Amino acid sequence: MSRARNIGKKILAGIRLLLISWLVFSIGSVLLMRWVDPWTSAFMLRDRGIALFSGDDSYHFSHQWADWSQISGQIKVAVMASEDQTFPSHYGFDFSAMQKAWQQNRRGRRLRGGSTISQQVAKNLYLWPGTSYVRKGIEAYLTVLIETCWPKRRILEIYLNSAEFGKGVFGVEAASRRFFNKPAAKLSTSEAALLAAVLPAPKRYLVNKPSAYVKARQAWITRQMARLGGIATLQTL
Repeated sequence: MSRARNIGKKILAGIRLLLISWLVFSIGSVLLMRWVDPWTSAFMLRDRGIALFSGDDSYHFSHQWADWSQISGQIKVAVMASEDQTFPSHYGFDFSAMQKAWQQNRRGRRLRGGSTISQQVAKNLYLWPGTSYVRKGIEAYLTVLIETCWPKRRILEIYLNSAEFGKGVFGVEAASRRFFNKPAAKLSTSEAALLAAVLPAPKRYLVNKPSAYVKARQAWITRQMARLGGIATLQTL
């Protein structure tokens, strides 16, 4: 019995050590990224790993960081209009959107999701795809950290630099150069809306070959951008 207790204590000590290490790493890295630009993300590493091990010769990875001042105001507003219209005012979670997504799931309808931009940043940087309670719990913890440590502009800046816009295309600078042959600073309203339109499924919805659905979504996003007040809404961040 004594030996079993000792083993149990060692296991608990190991779990505590892992938990403390994770807390130190997560808090430290999130705090650091308030000032230091992340050079990669969990989703980028996963995507490149899958392409490597699958032997996909058509895969070409591209990513280039762009600072806030190097990103068009149009794409900043477009992703808010598309992904998270309450971004300026919420504290990481849009509970009404989450409830709506849950109700749609119960009815068996196609999910659009209820994740905010802050939640997507947490997922993109640290986690993996999926809807398990464990992953969602870690995502919620990281979202609180991000909202606590970063101003809204930093959250949006990192989101735009880590989001996937196509196969192997991560970040708005790489996407703008790949699809429009111009830097992200020069994106027009229609180009920004088109990039935002593919965000729900960038491997299925194509910027360079937009389907009727993507074009309709682009038009909807353009209207929503105007409804939000255009680039003037960035002054609230």
